[in-house]
Amino acid sequence: MSTIQEATRRRYGQWARARAGTLDGGAPVDEGCCGAPDDGDGGCGSGYPAAELGALGLTSAASLGCGNPTLLADLRPGEVVLDLGSGGGLDVLLSARRVSPGGHAYGLDATPEMVALAQGHQARAGVANATFLLGTMEAIPLADASVDVIISNCVVNLAEDKAAVLHEAHRVLRPGGRLAISDLVELEPLAPALKRDLDAWAGCVAGTIPVQAYTDLLAAAGFADPQVEVHRAIGLPAGGGRIGSASIRARKPGGPGPGR
Repeated sequence: MSTIQEATRRRYGQWARARAGTLDGGAPVDEGCCGAPDDGDGGCGSGYPAAELGALGLTSAASLGCGNPTLLADLRPGEVVLDLGSGGGLDVLLSARRVSPGGHAYGLDATPEMVALAQGHQARAGVANATFLLGTMEAIPLADASVDVIISNCVVNLAEDKAAVLHEAHRVLRPGGRLAISDLVELEPLAPALKRDLDAWAGCVAGTIPVQAYTDLLAAAGFADPQVEVHRAIGLPAGGGRIGSASIRARKPGGPGPGR
């Protein structure tokens, strides 16, 4: 395991252990957008319909994301969806409701405490068509062409080898499958010292890459029609650069296409 992976697992393991204490209704842990600097506009992790959250017995505090990929993905009944870096499981449980009847939602996370937290949320919500897996995005424990849709919420930026993550995503998608993720991207160059800081990596800052680099990696992995739309800019202190939250979409060529 790399030092970046170790720092990331340590940070989110601590968050999950603290958050687990709120399953009985205690105060939520507030880390802002994916742990990144929060400028107070409330834009991170928003966009979840209150009725859907209420049906699960959860709040948006169950997520550390920077968007709502379940809306980006336009999920349909009967589909199989995979959430990369599923954390507390909010997006998986919302997805499971959206693909029912006949569909299934998988959540993949590299932190055991997060998987346990998500399973606790699942039991509380009473959602049967969801499965949480322990593993890494660089080696997804699912078969080739087994998934219709891949989502992720502020997690791909944490990967040291993003090319491997996107190649794995392409592998497990069925022909015609869709990638719809929320992530943070680099809008202005980050200070070199910040790029090397392990806490900044685990905090979803140092691992961000420019929009063009993201689209290039998607194309290199075999995806078609890559699109990156930036919604919100976050300035870093002391001239450290600027990052932003973005919606990222692409598709795997082949299959019946989006109109099936």
